[in-house]
Amino acid sequence: MIFIVVKWTPKPEHVEDFPNLVADFTKATRAEAGNLFFEWSRSLENPAEYVLVEGFRDGDAGGEHVNSEHFKAFTAAAPSFLASTPEIISQAIDADGWGEMGEITV
Repeated sequence: MIFIVVKWTPKPEHVEDFPNLVADFTKATRAEAGNLFFEWSRSLENPAEYVLVEGFRDGDAGGEHVNSEHFKAFTAAAPSFLASTPEIISQAIDADGWGEMGEITV
């Protein structure tokens, strides 16, 4: 799996409406055959920052994602509502999705 975490900082005037600005991109990405998950969260420590956790089946699926029309349209539009360049961690890992945490059993 390709596991990706991206930190996003919208411009102050777009912090509250950021989920709406990424909604179409999110929906289109989740519909991709190789997408395993695409989940947005808001930072508890910095409410002006959003965190995106992504999973793609493999490198081919990740490549299809970055070459998709919705990705190209989103990356072209994003600078108009972002305060800074997003920060990213992207790694191939030996997993195919989420597993249960071993340290806590419920």
